[in-house]
Amino acid sequence: MTEYQTRSGLSVHPLLVDFVEKEALAGTPVTQEQFWDGFAAMLAEHVPTNARLLARRDELQGQVDDWHRQNGPVANNPAGYEAFLRRIGYLVEEPGEFSIETEGLDPEIATICGPQLVVPVSNARYALNAANARWGSLYDALYGTDAVSRDGELAPGKQYNPARGAEVVARAAAFLDETFPLATGSHADATGYHVIKDGESRIFAVDLPTGQTGLRDPSAFVGYGGTEQAGEIVLRHNGLHVVLIIAPDTPIGAAHAAGLSDVVVEAALTTIQDCEDSVAAVDAEDKVGVYRNWLGLMDGTLEDTFEKGGKSVTRRLKGDRTYKDVNGQELVLKGRSLLLVRNVGHLMTTDAVLLDGKPVGEGLMDAALTALCALHDKGNNARNGAIYVVKPKMHGPEEVAFACAIFASVENFLGLEPNRIKIGIMDEERRTSANLKAAIYEARARVFFINTGFLDRTGDEIHTSMEAGAVLRKDEIKDERWIGSYEDRNVLIGLAAGFSGKAQIGKGMWARPDDMAAMLEAKIGHPSSGANTAWVPSPTAATLHALHYHQVDVFEAQKRRHNQPLPPLAELFSMPVQASDALSHEEIIRELENNAQGILGYVVRWVQQGVGCSKVPDINDVGLMEDRATCRISSQAVANWLRHGLVSRDEVTAVFERMASVVDQQNESDPIYRPMAENFQSVAFTAALDLALHGADQPSGYTEPILHAARRKVKARDRK
Repeated sequence: MTEYQTRSGLSVHPLLVDFVEKEALAGTPVTQEQFWDGFAAMLAEHVPTNARLLARRDELQGQVDDWHRQNGPVANNPAGYEAFLRRIGYLVEEPGEFSIETEGLDPEIATICGPQLVVPVSNARYALNAANARWGSLYDALYGTDAVSRDGELAPGKQYNPARGAEVVARAAAFLDETFPLATGSHADATGYHVIKDGESRIFAVDLPTGQTGLRDPSAFVGYGGTEQAGEIVLRHNGLHVVLIIAPDTPIGAAHAAGLSDVVVEAALTTIQDCEDSVAAVDAEDKVGVYRNWLGLMDGTLEDTFEKGGKSVTRRLKGDRTYKDVNGQELVLKGRSLLLVRNVGHLMTTDAVLLDGKPVGEGLMDAALTALCALHDKGNNARNGAIYVVKPKMHGPEEVAFACAIFASVENFLGLEPNRIKIGIMDEERRTSANLKAAIYEARARVFFINTGFLDRTGDEIHTSMEAGAVLRKDEIKDERWIGSYEDRNVLIGLAAGFSGKAQIGKGMWARPDDMAAMLEAKIGHPSSGANTAWVPSPTAATLHALHYHQVDVFEAQKRRHNQPLPPLAELFSMPVQASDALSHEEIIRELENNAQGILGYVVRWVQQGVGCSKVPDINDVGLMEDRATCRISSQAVANWLRHGLVSRDEVTAVFERMASVVDQQNESDPIYRPMAENFQSVAFTAALDLALHGADQPSGYTEPILHAARRKVKARDRK
């Protein structure tokens, strides 16, 4: 039994007390009394509002459910549906024209466009890898992925393949020709790269078989380092830097006529260090681990030691990169990604802190603790002093206003100036999408991004319309026009609110981490749509996605889109349903198997091992990134089909039992894995099945209540 400690009338878990008082407050101007008094006052003020807003969600959902029971799908009466939503307050009055007022944002947010990583901050190694992914080797990214064909003579093999290496070099030269074209000739024919003194400045020269040339745009050369024989040449395009590594004494450089051993690109400009969907943090112990890693990122002390290739490796945060500019003066480029932190949403509570004997809102605790830890940033992360908090799963403008009020309270008791804490609005719940302009208006003084989270958005769409009819299969939903409307409205509303050149408009995750060739084909659509950034699943993916921001001038794309007409709400609400007999029994079972496999593969590691984000093979053995958002889609899809009679409870149970054996086989090499097919009463299997059987009853279709309860059971059992 935990003996809580009393602080300013709160009952606080001793692990959290020790972390706050011995680590998080150390070195800050905030006293213990100031923190605990302020935190207690904030909770007393905002806990009742939090409860009221959650009750409002349930009230509105109940009314929407009743409308569908009486009227069927939206398509039966779209005008009546929209009028109904306005009548019940689901849709609110839009504000007049306005422009956001946020100040003090870093250039990575306001004026430079590039990839964004999302990583569980609970995993120190992953958190460090992402923070250090500001720069990535283009050679490594091409050679190590299917971005270069793996067929025939280009197959990677166990040893270095010179033919594949030559193709990588050729692809990199093509990128340089497109991005930094020479006045004459091609980078593919370069026999030397030089920095030449020209009076008081330096110029960049390239040797070709036909003679020496330079860049078509000489201003793209911005810096250099090292010596003539082995150095680095810094180029810039669309605000992003590319570094040519000249090292003829290395194996790769020796094989290149100009000694070019690598092309290093500026990649992950920003990283969301996640406390939410990719994290399994269910108690004080877990939350302190999350906060401790965030603190280590902010003060620069985080490190992780692990075994790799039979050797012990210690990973730390990288420092800045120092060069000389064209005038011979010092040029410093940031060495790591600008770090943002994603707090949890408004739903869950935590018993790490008790107010009047009851658990408090976990999001309230996150706001206070992540901001406190961010006080340790002395400009190594956010050069302008901003604290960037991404806030997910908010339902409508009132909840956005509530988040802003929370941040204002935190600023007040930490002694920060107003609006120091910036808010990133995840546009991933339908009530926010439908009222996005009003939501932005509520946060206009502190908003730094809006981002479409199409995965959670799809889960919420299914749950909101649970009573409308049988939902389409997951792959079919992706092609529906409501998704295109949602993505377009996000960009166009953001542009109308003055985001261009001030704040980020972001797009969602590429969920197939092993499929980089397809990502290179598809994800250029994000900057082309006018999005400043888009999510990628790995540092390697960030390196490859960075190429798109050289191919597309995002700010020109935003100018092109600025006056495009806004898709009407009728399109946003247009997700169709299907007849109960539209699919054959075989098609239904196949889809059910795919959903069950994804749910089981994700949940078993979440519950058994506390792994919040996993690569899980689908029914076709394609590895997909699974987190709570993807699990939400699958569980809601099964729950919907169960509700509308496409499948029975017995069929769902039988499929889950059958797919448990498949998931067990996929995890058989994991020494700490506990098979589910041997025990259908296990906590993990029961939780996965409950997500499907009881998905329609979960608040907004979220997976957290079931997952948290199951994980806590396993942790309690393992302590015995």
